[in-house]
Parts: sequence; structure tokens; C-alpha cells
Amino acid sequence: MLVEKSPTQAKSPPRFNSRSFWVRTMIQWHWVSSAICLIGMLLFAITGITLNHAGQIESKPTVEQSSKQLPADLLLRLNERQTDQRQSDERQAELANSGDELSQDELTAPISAEVAKWLSNELGLSIGNRAAEWSDDEVYVSLAGPGADAWISIDRTTGQFEFERTWRGWIAYFNDLHKGRHTGAAWSWFLDILAGATLVFCFSGLFLLYVHSKNRQLTWPLVGLGLVAPMLIALLFVH
Repeated sequence: MLVEKSPTQAKSPPRFNSRSFWVRTMIQWHWVSSAICLIGMLLFAITGITLNHAGQIESKPTVEQSSKQLPADLLLRLNERQTDQRQSDERQAELANSGDELSQDELTAPISAEVAKWLSNELGLSIGNRAAEWSDDEVYVSLAGPGADAWISIDRTTGQFEFERTWRGWIAYFNDLHKGRHTGAAWSWFLDILAGATLVFCFSGLFLLYVHSKNRQLTWPLVGLGLVAPMLIALLFVH
């Protein structure tokens, strides 16, 4: 036999202005944000130490160099931009007389997709749609990435190209991830999301500190220490 609950026995919906509701909500936000940013915070904490002691950490960069020949058909495809370059030079002269300048896109147009694909396969790295610096004699493409600096210089007359890559090691790689150096748009978005999750983690933790501070007398002295200590060090010892 089913017994119906009286209105007084029925579970009341949560009140958004109640203390218990906000405590439960902040606990959920705190653990979810901590799970999201846990690995990222560990990465940034460790690389913060390595960056702070970069001068004490020895590294031996390895340099890779090669000189090869671009196929004739790809050299022809590469030099199809020569006409565009002349037109850009003429336009630059016209704009110089008027006081304007060429846009950055016109000055650093990427090489053609066919040439970029061939070079990527030949060198074992991704060139993609990277900006290139054009002159009458050569095309220069910077291939800098986290932990590494690299470049390609292509002679527009002979098709001979020089490639050099300097690898500074895995510590430098993770340090560059920490700084967002040559990491691309996807990593930049990740940093923004990680920063947002960290803010949620910190502010929800601050709220929970406030809730439990009555039973933990050292809460606000420790929070105050965390605020005052870096301020004093910056004012007294950082010049």
C-alpha cells in the first residue's frame, strides 16, 4: 500500500539565497575547477622553478644543419610570387609617396602550399601556412617553436635552400610552454581556459575559507601572510 507524503514531508526545493545552497555550489565549483586545472597548475609550478633557476640549469643545445636543392617545378611555383613581389614593391613605392605603408600580410605572404608540403616532408617538420620574408634574392621562413629555433632560406635563383634547427632541450621546451612562446593559437586558448579555471578554484576556495573560518582561527592570519609576504619582498628586496 502506497503512502502519500504530506506537503510538510515533501522535500522542499533548494533556496538560492540559503547558506547551504551556496556552500554546496562552491564545493562543486571548487572540486571541478581543481580537477580541470590540476595538471596545468603542476606544469606551471614546476616550470616556474626551472625558469627561476634557468641560469643554474645547464643545457647543451644541439644544432642540425642541412643544404638541399628545391626541384625545378617547385622553384618555378615558388617564383610565381616574384611578379606579386614586384607589384608589392611598386605599390610600396606609391604608398611611400602618399605616406602610407603596406600591410603586414603583404610583406610576409606565405610560400605556396605545394612548396611548403614538399619541404615539410623533406625536413620532417610542419611548415604549414607560416609567414615568409620575401626579397629579390631569397625567401626566409622562421620555424621557431617551443624549445627550438629553426629557419629556412631559399635562393630564388638556384633553388638551393639552407636549413638550421637548434634544439635547446626538454626543460626549455616546457619553459616555453609556460611563457606561451611560439606555441600557436590552440595553446593560447588553453592558457586562457586554465587561467579561468584557476580563478574559479581560488575564489571558491576563498569562499570556503570564509565559511569555515570561525572554527579555524589561523585562516585569516595565513591568508594575510600570503598577501603581505610577497608585497614586502617586492618592496624591500626587488630593485
